[in-house]
Amino acid sequence: MTLDASLIKTLQGVSTATLTTILLKKGLRNVWLRGTMPIRPGQPRLVGRAFTLRFVPAREDLATPASWGAPISTRAAIEAMPEGCIAVADAMGITDAGIFGDILCNRMVQRKVAALITDGVVRDAAGVLSTGLPIWCRGVAAPPSVAGLTFVSWQEPIACGGVAVFPDDVIVVDDDGAVLIPQAFLAEVVAEAPEQERMEAWIMTEVDRGVALPGLYPMNDDTKARYKAWKDAQ
Repeated sequence: MTLDASLIKTLQGVSTATLTTILLKKGLRNVWLRGTMPIRPGQPRLVGRAFTLRFVPAREDLATPASWGAPISTRAAIEAMPEGCIAVADAMGITDAGIFGDILCNRMVQRKVAALITDGVVRDAAGVLSTGLPIWCRGVAAPPSVAGLTFVSWQEPIACGGVAVFPDDVIVVDDDGAVLIPQAFLAEVVAEAPEQERMEAWIMTEVDRGVALPGLYPMNDDTKARYKAWKDAQ
């Protein structure tokens, strides 16, 4: 399914909490990337295709400063990132080696990458924040990536935050973290998500009116009828 402007706009109006509920109903429980939290408050909800990056544990002959100039490097991977993608990095949850710093993040901004998502950490905190790149991660650390990680590849299946991420899966991120929508479920989710958001907004107005939760959330038949009448009147 093409990730066009209309589809992106639709998903930007749907919270990750709502998306996890919809995907749960379809049998998908493991779609929230653990540890991927916004590095700063107020970052926008973003939608994009996953561009995957993979790190493995550091090995002394491979994880060296010289490796930064190798053909397989984070630098080369950034140059392969298409505009609008969301970079998703498998850092194995390592929190004492920053995978990207300010220079790399600045280059991602120049290439119009939408965001960086990782179950690891970044470094050069002040500089990274100054680039304006939206980032979801587990925090910051001063040491460079090679202090704890070896970069090995991009655009292959990875594990990030305990979730299997394939290139071009759709990622949605907001204040609650990052959620993956498998490509095969994208059309269904896009079709159902706006209605789920509208229904929950109506339920919230009912709660504001003092309506008790049993029979309201989830809806019983009487509540469904009231909701349908409200929708038809709009």
